[in-house]
Amino acid sequence: MAFDSTIFFDQLFSEAYLRGALLSLGLAVASQLGAVLIGFGLALGKSSKIGAVRAFCTTYIWFFRAVPALLLLLLLWNGLPQLSPIFQEEWYSPFLAAFIGLALAEGAFMAEIIRSALMSVDDGQQLAARALGMTRGQVLFKVVLPQATRVALPPTGNEFIGMVKYTSLASVISLQELLTTAQMGVAVTFRYAEYYAAATVYYLVIVSLLMLLQNRIERRFTWTSAPPRRRFPAIVRSPREEKVPA
Repeated sequence: MAFDSTIFFDQLFSEAYLRGALLSLGLAVASQLGAVLIGFGLALGKSSKIGAVRAFCTTYIWFFRAVPALLLLLLLWNGLPQLSPIFQEEWYSPFLAAFIGLALAEGAFMAEIIRSALMSVDDGQQLAARALGMTRGQVLFKVVLPQATRVALPPTGNEFIGMVKYTSLASVISLQELLTTAQMGVAVTFRYAEYYAAATVYYLVIVSLLMLLQNRIERRFTWTSAPPRRRFPAIVRSPREEKVPA
């Protein structure tokens, strides 16, 4: 069976594929934001002086790093409705289940990234800020976080790009994202190459745009740490002007 370019381009520019791509991108953005918030809380909790908080954060990170994301999605979508009738209502949609599962799983990995970034800031800066009268919150948000953000930005960008690909796992719980859209077309026409190639193009475009955005953001943060440029050329004195009058 030869590759039919007409079917490929029809699917590539179809409304179903565009809707599936937007759904995949929206799920990735929402899940990554949720993962960053969870990871930030876990990173602070793991450094807490309270033993119970530290133990909870350590157990959370261990558990969600060990459990596969695919298994977690199946458990949330198929297992929770059996445990409680609340999750049998219409508000509990496949998108919500996928968002919760991906954010919980990715939050464990983001916690380690953020904790490493926070630890990279020299303790002397925090001591100096406290000596100047700054509170713990001011030290965290005005001294530590700006520097830790620059360190955590590259791995966070890579995790976000990985999250775009992980959204394809949501196809197992009937979320009509990009991969599900391709599989539905294949099930009807049995044209595997054309439908999966169209989905591949969308993933390539989305990831390429995100990589460009990541590079621009990293350059901006790098620029802020670089020494300021001179707006005006330095005044160069001629040998005549530098000559000391007799």
